[in-house]
Amino acid sequence: MRRSGPLLTLLAGLLLGVFMLSLNATTGTEGSSYESRTTPSATPGSPSPAASTTPPPPTPSRTAPVNADYAGRTDDDSSAIAVSLRDGRAIAYFCDGRDQESWLKGDVEDDGTMRLTGKHGAKLDGTLEEGRRIRGTVDLKGGRHAFTADKAVKPSGLYRATATVRDAKIDGGWIVLPGGKQVGVLTRDGEPGAAPRIDPATGAVTVDGEQLTARPVTP
Repeated sequence: MRRSGPLLTLLAGLLLGVFMLSLNATTGTEGSSYESRTTPSATPGSPSPAASTTPPPPTPSRTAPVNADYAGRTDDDSSAIAVSLRDGRAIAYFCDGRDQESWLKGDVEDDGTMRLTGKHGAKLDGTLEEGRRIRGTVDLKGGRHAFTADKAVKPSGLYRATATVRDAKIDGGWIVLPGGKQVGVLTRDGEPGAAPRIDPATGAVTVDGEQLTARPVTP
């Protein structure tokens, strides 16, 4: 009986040790489970994996202005203007049908804007609007003329004839407006005057008794 006391004490110690080991294992498992539930999946301050950045809209593509002719009048109805566009280039003619005229030329940008220049500081600033018309201004001899030129259908448009008649150098420019009305200036050895009427179907025109041919103008 005296030997049973130490054995019981040893057995009780072993049972206590097993109980403590079981308790520690259970506590560790619960702690790990809690941490896995509460630990954030991303570093604080970084964007959520589910978040997405909307890409910027694509830049609109630009299309070069198409080849076409435009004709119209100034806003004060004092003069006419015609513009011919070809492959990103433009040539324009401004005249009042009496003694003022100017030929201008230059490039047309992809957005339809143009800045054309001519002799003696003449310039044209215009904008092509959806291929239907050109609006702008012409600066000539200290005056500024606002204009609108609508898209023209042949025979409307811009014509020119150059020749030597009776030893005089002839240079004529004509604008045939929608509806058939004509505005032009013809110079003889540099002296401007009203131009005679041309036949838009053929370009035929009689100058000082001689027949010339006015041809469509393109850049």
